[in-house]
Amino acid sequence: MKKHVRLTLGVALGLLSVLLPLRQAAHAQGNTAKDFVAPAVFQAAGTTTSSIQSTVDAFRAALDNINTNNNNKPGPLASGHREINWDGGNTANVATVISGTPFDGFLVTRGALFTTDGTGFVQAPPAGLADVNVFNNPTYGTIFKAFSLSRLFSAIGSNITEVDFFVPGGGNIPATVTSFGAVFTDVDQPDGSGPGKKKGNRDASTLMEYFDAHGKLLFSSFVPASPGDGSLSFFGIVFEDARIARVRITTGDVPPGPDDDRKNDIVMMDDFIYGEPQPLN
Repeated sequence: MKKHVRLTLGVALGLLSVLLPLRQAAHAQGNTAKDFVAPAVFQAAGTTTSSIQSTVDAFRAALDNINTNNNNKPGPLASGHREINWDGGNTANVATVISGTPFDGFLVTRGALFTTDGTGFVQAPPAGLADVNVFNNPTYGTIFKAFSLSRLFSAIGSNITEVDFFVPGGGNIPATVTSFGAVFTDVDQPDGSGPGKKKGNRDASTLMEYFDAHGKLLFSSFVPASPGDGSLSFFGIVFEDARIARVRITTGDVPPGPDDDRKNDIVMMDDFIYGEPQPLN
């Protein structure tokens, strides 16, 4: 049974950092109304880092009482969470790194495996994204902004990224998590904005979908937008138990490459934050 869920959490500081009740923005799925408990939802968008910082902090605090980043420790651990900020532990890291798909660079250390229907992934600062060997678009060096310095993350040849979870330490035991949230940069397009194919409307550009271990959709929502280049957005949910096995992220309405304009909303990703992966029962 499909239930519309009112987004009630995630108010952040700043004029544009607000909870956006997008039309049909969030959907929760369950077999019956009795067996589904909607997750807590955190979202914010704005022009600066401070616009979303308090919401990101509130999301971290909701993952575990002690707010502990387990980093590269072998799991499963009883508490804490994992984070990936694409910077290799060094904010001065400005190297551009291209990887294939599946991308398993964080499979053993953080329990996350990334796949795309494109050719692979890139970790790079905005200037690296603009490079001729990546997206070959000089404007990308100025329209995107990192939340945590210095690198961003994107699929190549697609705007779809999927994340599957495993127990950190071995990378071969499927797992589920209670929560998953992500930071995005330059989400310009909210639901119904801009010129479109029908009656001047077009759908929101960036979508988060959460699935259980059987491939069933648990929850989905559009990511809030903010006008102007270099904006930042955050969206995350927290369930009471570890039930998320896979997350599908749609970033923008077309794969990176074209100019970001009234026809195309190009979006990049930054920090991923998620609950400690727990082995499937």
